[in-house]
Amino acid sequence: MPRIPTLPRPYLPRLLRLPLRELSFARLLRGGRLNDAGRLPRYAGLFALGALCIWLPIVSYLQTAPLRYTSDTSLILPGSGAAASVNLDRIGQASSSANSPFSSSSISPTETYKRLLGASRILDAAAATVDMRAQDFGKPRIQLVDQTSLIHVSIVGNSPEDAKARGDALLKAFFTEIAALRSDEVSLRQDSGRSAIEEYRQSVLATRDEITRLQRETGLISAEQYHALVTEADELAQRVRDLGASLEEKTEAVATLRTTLDTDPRLAAAALRLHADTEFAALAEEMSQKAAALSEARSRYGDRHPEVRAALAGHDTARRQARARATALTGLSADDLDTLDLSHVGNRATLLSELVRLEAERVGTAAEYATMSQRLETAEARRLDLIEPAARLEDLQRDFSVAEAVFASAMARTQTSKADLYASYPLVQVLEDPSLPDEPSSPKRKLALAAGIAATLFLLMGLFLAWLRRPLISRLLAEGDAAMPANLVPAE
Repeated sequence: MPRIPTLPRPYLPRLLRLPLRELSFARLLRGGRLNDAGRLPRYAGLFALGALCIWLPIVSYLQTAPLRYTSDTSLILPGSGAAASVNLDRIGQASSSANSPFSSSSISPTETYKRLLGASRILDAAAATVDMRAQDFGKPRIQLVDQTSLIHVSIVGNSPEDAKARGDALLKAFFTEIAALRSDEVSLRQDSGRSAIEEYRQSVLATRDEITRLQRETGLISAEQYHALVTEADELAQRVRDLGASLEEKTEAVATLRTTLDTDPRLAAAALRLHADTEFAALAEEMSQKAAALSEARSRYGDRHPEVRAALAGHDTARRQARARATALTGLSADDLDTLDLSHVGNRATLLSELVRLEAERVGTAAEYATMSQRLETAEARRLDLIEPAARLEDLQRDFSVAEAVFASAMARTQTSKADLYASYPLVQVLEDPSLPDEPSSPKRKLALAAGIAATLFLLMGLFLAWLRRPLISRLLAEGDAAMPANLVPAE
């Protein structure tokens, strides 16, 4: 092996003072001179070997890798909630609300849908839609866009149409599963509330049966009917008091007239009737004339005088005829006729008529007072009998109203909950339909070529540094010796 030229001793490193058998390894590390053209074939061979190792896999990949196409689609979750309220007149209120899907910090709907899109049952259903095995369908790439409610989904196919068909199948299976989950949730809610609704219904029926039984036993239909009965009794009591006062007034007036006229209303009515009859009036007039003739005869003659007797006989005859006519008209007895004034009533007719009128009013008022008093007693007795049933009925009706309101509200909530489909699974919409790719997404030719070119450049850079390594190493060693302390520098 040729000897390596030595440098002056002050600058000779200790490495160069090794035995001759070790100099080949040192030369391998340090390299050769920059102007040594004999090294060029070795470096060209290394470059060719490295370039072959770089470009052979790249070219093989680009020539043998199948074309793959990627279809992209985007989903969005609207961020607003929804609420609805229904007021049912005299029944109750039902409300339904769906909060914003992003209002809870513990649950992320986008993460939920991301996991659901990658679920095996979704992929199986999508694969069945395009008549493909699940393992051949592939897994979609799902990306959540930060600070938004967007979900970006990508799926790979063998052709543009195949990629788009897989994207459509994936969306169809996803929305079908979402609808099934929402329906299952509504069914579970209804089943959980069905027992409570049945209890409410039984409570309403039991209260209604109790009300019906009480109504049948007492005849009291409602509490309002009892209140009306109380009001009627109060009105009857006031009416009875008014009739009592009026009856006392009319009774006093009749008593005064009876005393004044010295007759009773019955005889006064008979007198008015008799003197309204023309035949009795004529008989009364004749009787008056006979009475006047008798009085004149007695004033002139004694009782046994023929003229007195003739006048007395005439007067008796007229009086008998008048009494007979009076009995026929009024039906009064002989005793009543004796007390009846058969003479002309004259100016007493008005007073007699007033007496008869007041007596008629008194009798009518008395009859009305008796009737009203009887009705008042009946109403008071019924009111007293219905006090407890009315209170019980009012309580039952209140309980029935409450039970009916609760039952109706529960039914309304059950019905409105069917519209609350987005409580657990928020609304999701397709923002971008599955795209039809224009060019393949794999293999990436430009990326492979760029990687090959970069690797080649790195290979050239490495070989260039290897070509320059001797001057660089020598300079580094020289700087190391200069920085070494004087007692450690080798002697000449």
